[in-house]
Order: sequence, then structure tokens, then C-alpha cells
Amino acid sequence: MSEFKTTALKNLAEQQTRFAPPARRRAQVAAALKLLAEIDPARPYPYQYVCFRLTDFRSDAHADLLIAGDALRHDLELFARRVERSVPATPIEQTVEPMLTLEEVSKRFNVSTKTISRWRVKGLTSRRVKVNGRSQLGFPRVAVERFIADHPTLVAKGAKFSHLSDEEKDGILQQARELRDSGLTLTEVSKKVAARLGRSPEAIRYTIKNFDRCHPDGALFPAAAGPLSVVAKEQIFQAKRQHDLARGHAKLSGDAVEDTVTTIAKQFGRTRSSMYRVVNEVRAKELVNTSVDYIYNAEFDDPAREAAMLAEMPGNAEFEAKRAGKTPPKDVPPQMMHLYEWPLLSKEQEQHVFRKMNFLKHKLHKLQGTIDPARARVHELVAVENLRDGVKKCRDLLISCNQRLVYAQAKMKLASGESIDDLVSDGNLSLMRAVEKFDYGRGFKFSTYATWAIMKNFARSIPDSKTHKQRYMTGHDELFEAKADVRTDEQEVLATADAAKSRVAKLLEHLDARTREVIRMRTGLDGSQEMTLEQIGQHFGITKERVRQINVRGMKQLREWAAKENVEAL
Repeated sequence: MSEFKTTALKNLAEQQTRFAPPARRRAQVAAALKLLAEIDPARPYPYQYVCFRLTDFRSDAHADLLIAGDALRHDLELFARRVERSVPATPIEQTVEPMLTLEEVSKRFNVSTKTISRWRVKGLTSRRVKVNGRSQLGFPRVAVERFIADHPTLVAKGAKFSHLSDEEKDGILQQARELRDSGLTLTEVSKKVAARLGRSPEAIRYTIKNFDRCHPDGALFPAAAGPLSVVAKEQIFQAKRQHDLARGHAKLSGDAVEDTVTTIAKQFGRTRSSMYRVVNEVRAKELVNTSVDYIYNAEFDDPAREAAMLAEMPGNAEFEAKRAGKTPPKDVPPQMMHLYEWPLLSKEQEQHVFRKMNFLKHKLHKLQGTIDPARARVHELVAVENLRDGVKKCRDLLISCNQRLVYAQAKMKLASGESIDDLVSDGNLSLMRAVEKFDYGRGFKFSTYATWAIMKNFARSIPDSKTHKQRYMTGHDELFEAKADVRTDEQEVLATADAAKSRVAKLLEHLDARTREVIRMRTGLDGSQEMTLEQIGQHFGITKERVRQINVRGMKQLREWAAKENVEAL
């Protein structure tokens, strides 16, 4: 289990491991395990429902995506594992409550570590701790005792079983042959042998299938002939992918690859060439069928602009040097230290990265339309993956450089008794979606658009959260209300200024062209440096006194329109 079957859940896992605070990641692991226990493999589930159950955020992305129940169970377990491993482990000596290691819990109940993993899905709470310098799962003693009290039958049943010996495995296989010859299926054989030996059907089934994998020539239940099913193709693809990952880590030789493909081919009763065709077909469907949403711009169709759009970001060398030498201010809280690892992008750099990201998506969308999954060539699939990697690199850069904006808005909305981690987690999801939806061609700064998106989400999610909490409140005492944090930081000031400029830009539409241009040049709303009255007068060929009169009259009109539209005048 090394790869996601649903690209949307894979991207969600990557986003949470990179940007969600550790406390939120722990909560998401618990949510994933809880949802895993509820999934029916025979039912499809909407992605938006799954995303909400995992993050408490109602996403608008992938509105039409339905995930098959069996694929969702696979991906939820992988999501929990990936996110859990990304949480920094706490030394077991420093934990507030007594902890038991995975080995201690396994020995205490005489069960395997796989059984403990299944118990986690049933509600056994775990955390990642560090023991002797190594990260592993730890189980709060209180949580273990509570699980025993809530699931006495399950614990007793698990304690009855021990690992199978070689003699027991041989006996299981012998009985399985006899029952198979009488016409029973694998499921029926597993149940009958389990009843005879007092074992679980899952253990018998695993023993038989493991033997079949290791001995394809003498398999008890070989793969049936005929066209491969979708499930079989997916199994072939995953087997080949896992081997490729192992080869990359272990630097295996080319002969080892041939042996592995041959083994897979024998297991499914196929030729080696057909295995490669299946792998390419499944890989192509995964890459081609993933929709690409992007903001189109007419310059994408100009071949002369392609080199400039794909070039390195302007000032990249200075950006990397600034990043390498970046140190956070001394008064920054520890949980905000990582926000200063990435410098802020200039307007020119920001425009270039957004242009490049959307242009790469444009090329990816066009390439997907030319590929037939059943006849896909390797070089076409490599080109698709390279484009996706380029899009991801641009997206991650934009998200990382705007993380301080999320914290600034979260601090402004933080109320007594609330956790800033919850607000930051919601704000991060809004920031990620804003990166996908921002139209750089309009000339506005991204921080203005992102601030609006984050504030809009907070305006919806915070009242919902308060309503939910009030259902469980037993009283309200003003003595316990803490004073609001009114401190500001650099990004907070910038965000407020950008929001004000956006409101003024809307009001400027009511003015005539020259008055609007004078106010923009005087205030620097066009992104350039503010100009003096004399400089503006030289530009229009009028006196600076006339410029002052135009500016005063225009500002007065703006205030009148602001009052009329009930907008705060600046």
C-alpha cells in the first residue's frame, strides 16, 4: 500500500502534511480512522463529503467526483499513515500522560501488530512518539484501558490466536486442496477451514493467497483466464509500481526488473508484454482522466511567448539567497517561525509564477486530449508527469510565500477560547483554492484576492463553529473571557492596505478617466511609486494647482459614493 488510488485524496494528503499545523494533523488522523471504520466497500462516496469529514472544511473542488468504497478504504488508511508520519514525534519521556509502545501493547494482549492496527480503526487512540531516537506509535495507557472496557469481546478474541507455525500452514493448505477439489470457492474454503481449526477466516484466506503468490505454478486458486478485470489491472499496476519504488531505493539491476515482471505475468497467466501494456493503460487513465482547472489567457496561444513564460522566475537568484539567509524576528512565536523561511514575492515574480503555472496547466490540458489510454506511449506519459510536477512546484511556491497572510487573518478573527490552529487550517485550505482560482491577467495583487477568499471563508465557518459549540455550553461567564490579541505584524498591515486599495479601485469606476488616473498616480494604486503634484502635472501638461483641484474633487466624489454604497471611506 504505497500509492493512492484517488489523485484528489493524494493531493489533500500532501497539502495537509506540508501546511496543516501538527495539532490539526493529529485530529485528521483520528478522523480518517473513524471514517475508515464506517466505509461500506460496495458504496461510492462523494469527495466533498470525505474532505469535510477529514478536515471540517467544505471544499468546492471535485464536485462530481465519487470514490468507490473499496478504493476509499485503501486511500483513507494511506492518508492516516502519511499524515501521522508527518507529525513531529514527541520523546516518550516528555509526554504528559503514561504511554505504551506498540511492542508493549502487542505483548500485553498476545496479538500481532497487524491486529493492533485493526484496533486503531475500531477506536484505539495512538500518537507518534520517539523511543531511543526512533519514531514509532505510542498508545496512552488511559486510552488502552478505555478500549479494553469498550471492546472486551474483541480483545478476548484477539488474545486467543497466535502466529501460525509451518506445520499449521501445511495443514491449512492440505485441507484447502481437498475442499477446492470438491468445488468450493476461496471464500467458502476459508470459512470451513477456519471453523475446523478455530482460526479467523481472514487468517486462512491470507495463508492461501500468500502461498499462491509465492508459488504461481502450483497456486490453489490461480487467476481465471479471459479478459482482465479492472481490479486485476489495478493489482498489476500497483505491483509494478511498488517494485519500481523498491528498485529506486535499493538500486537493483535491470535483470531484477525482468524477473519481477515475469512473476507478475505468471501469477495472472499472461505474457510479459501484456503486463507492460496493462501498466501503461492504467497509468494513462490515471493521468489523462484527471481534470485540469486553470485560468486561460490569450498569450498562451502565442508561440513566441512560450520561452518567456517557462523561463526562471525574475530575481530567482536573489530570492534563493534571501531565503537561505532568512531569520525570523526575535519576537515571533515559535509556531510561526516556519512562516519566515519563505520571503514575500514581488509583484513581478508573483505574476510570472501564476502565468507559468496556468500555462503549464494549459499545455497539460491540450496534451491529455491527444492521448488514448489504450495506446499511450511512454514518452507521452512522461511528458504529462513532467507538466504535473511543474504545476505542483509553482503551486507550492505560491502557497509557501503567502503563509503569513493566513496567520495574519487568523489572528484578526481569533476570539476567546478558540484555537488559532483551527483557523489557520481553514485559512490554508482557502489559500490553496485561491491559488487555483486567481486570475493574474487582471493586474491585481494576489494578496488582495487571497485576503478576500480567506475572510469570506471565516465569515462562513466561524459562525457555524460557534453555533456548534453553543449546543454543548452549560453556561457563560464573562470573567473567563480573555482580552483579544490586537498585535499586528508586517503581513497583517499589508493585507489591510491591499483590501483598502481593492475597495477604492471599485469606487474609482464612478469617476471620469482623467480624474481616476490622477488619483491612481497620486496614491500609487497602479503598483508604481506615488507621484508628486508637479510630476502628475508634467504628465498631463497642466499646473500642479490644477492637479491638486482635480485630486480634491475626485476624493470628495469617492467619499460621496462610499457613503451611498455604505462602504467605509478611506
